Amino acid sequence: MKAQKKPEKTIKWGIIGPGKIAHKFAGDLSYVSNTELYAVASRDQSRAEAFAKQYKVPFAYRSYWALAEDPEIDAVYVATPHSLHKENSLMCLKQKKAVLCEKPLAINSTEVEEIIAVAKSEKILLMEALWTAFLPGFQSAVQKLKDGTIGKIISIEASFGFQPPYQAESRLFNKQLGGGSLLDIGIYPLFLALSLLGKPSDIDAKATFFDTGVDSSCKINLLYENSVKAKLFSTFLREIPVEAFIQGSEGSLKIHHPFHEAPSFSIKKKGKTEQFNFANEGGGFVYEIAHFCELLRQEKTESPVMSFEVSSHLIGLMDEVGKKIAFTK
Repeated sequence: MKAQKKPEKTIKWGIIGPGKIAHKFAGDLSYVSNTELYAVASRDQSRAEAFAKQYKVPFAYRSYWALAEDPEIDAVYVATPHSLHKENSLMCLKQKKAVLCEKPLAINSTEVEEIIAVAKSEKILLMEALWTAFLPGFQSAVQKLKDGTIGKIISIEASFGFQPPYQAESRLFNKQLGGGSLLDIGIYPLFLALSLLGKPSDIDAKATFFDTGVDSSCKINLLYENSVKAKLFSTFLREIPVEAFIQGSEGSLKIHHPFHEAPSFSIKKKGKTEQFNFANEGGGFVYEIAHFCELLRQEKTESPVMSFEVSSHLIGLMDEVGKKIAFTK
């Protein structure tokens, strides 16, 4: 007689900061089996209640601390402005809550290392929520490049840009909230370069700025050994194709718009082009959520995909770029 399989633990989630990205997360959570959106917290009680009503969340808290203290919650998705990531993540970790914190994990290396140190000390799962890393299309493209499908990588070009309505006090434009194109969207091209080429030997960067002091656009050039280069760009000044182009010694690979969602990529080699298409489940957050829940069930404290080392190297790159453009966080 076969032993009955133990029922999979239902992960009860809390969300801190019910903004735009939290809505996407909440929608995708319904695609992941054995999960429950149990609570939401906002400093504005009406926002918390409206979010709870929309997604049928049992509890709406008017303080982040109240959610962190709830003993029923297993994991917390931190979706507050960048400048609050450290404070909110530490609060939850110290309450023994697993933390999935929206990218960037914090606004500089010092803060990131402090969060990681506490997670290690408390032996609690922590992961930066850079959802691109978990998408099937992105993982497939990276694997083909690492397998040498287009030979040795010679260069990378990747851009991310859109034009949000200018509101000086909003998250994207407010320096106190960690605004600017580099921290918000420049992280995606940098992550691609880091995933494919590792840490560069030299960095050059230039930026333009809004009156609020945050960068409106940022051009980044990374130099690696053997003259390999990565040309990266982020901007809030205009809509541009969000694409990535990788040139190899034997061909090229293009991740199509929007490359951070990796809906498709094409490989051009020996005069022939082959396209690979992917249909992301839900809004694309499903994969990182499922990964995180599985880690939690296995009592893991670190992701092998979005590891502490990756998060440390990524914020380190952004710090270096910040110094080059004279953008002090």
